[in-house]
Amino acid sequence: MVIPLLHQLLDLSHQLGREDRKLTILGEGNTSTRVSANTFLVKASGSNLATLDAAAVTKCRFDGLLPLLDAKQLSDADVDAALLAARSNAKSRKPSVEAMFHAWLLTLPGVHFVGHTHPVAINQILATPHAQAFATKRLCPDEIVCCGAEFVLVPYVDPGLKLAQAIRDAVTAYIKRVSRAPRVILLENHGMIALGGTPKAVLAATLMAVKAAEVYSGAVALGSPRFLTKATLERIAGRPDEHYREKVLGLR
Repeated sequence: MVIPLLHQLLDLSHQLGREDRKLTILGEGNTSTRVSANTFLVKASGSNLATLDAAAVTKCRFDGLLPLLDAKQLSDADVDAALLAARSNAKSRKPSVEAMFHAWLLTLPGVHFVGHTHPVAINQILATPHAQAFATKRLCPDEIVCCGAEFVLVPYVDPGLKLAQAIRDAVTAYIKRVSRAPRVILLENHGMIALGGTPKAVLAATLMAVKAAEVYSGAVALGSPRFLTKATLERIAGRPDEHYREKVLGLR
């Protein structure tokens, strides 16, 4: 049985919003999924992931938001107007201001779901000079399987249009270098974004990134972390059994 996209998005949102996981609280974070070549669903502004319902999900048009990323200068009022105009139904709630980066990320090959959260364990690192090392090095094999050999790291910028533009620039550079979309994007002093073809992939990348952050923080507290070598990273990323595990986890 095919589960409707809206139900999948709501379930993913509830999983990411679980209080015990410390990924988001109150109105933090947002989720989205691509409906068609023209539209996508995204969490409405101010709603809570843990209790998200259909009324708090807004369908938007890609062509109402993607052109904004090429704008040189837009006021907050201009952005608000564009967000409202991008709704497929004028009676729907205003989409999250971060719908702009969701719109762009959902155009990437293989990306059908996006989950943005503010995990405590990850922000503890992203608010320090350790962010770069955490993004580009690995301590455990499963981190590579679920999250990829490295994260994209985006320097802190103002949430909204500037953030969407910074994410586009950083991810475009990453894809040019490694020829594939990232699974995780880290936002300095802000949070993380997980990308995937399924809700399962987004949740797996999110939870494993949080575990990696906890391991990293613990390793730093105990001494100098012993990172996996480049040869080990390449070996794990290329192993057939790891590819099989990725398929089972919904990552491929």
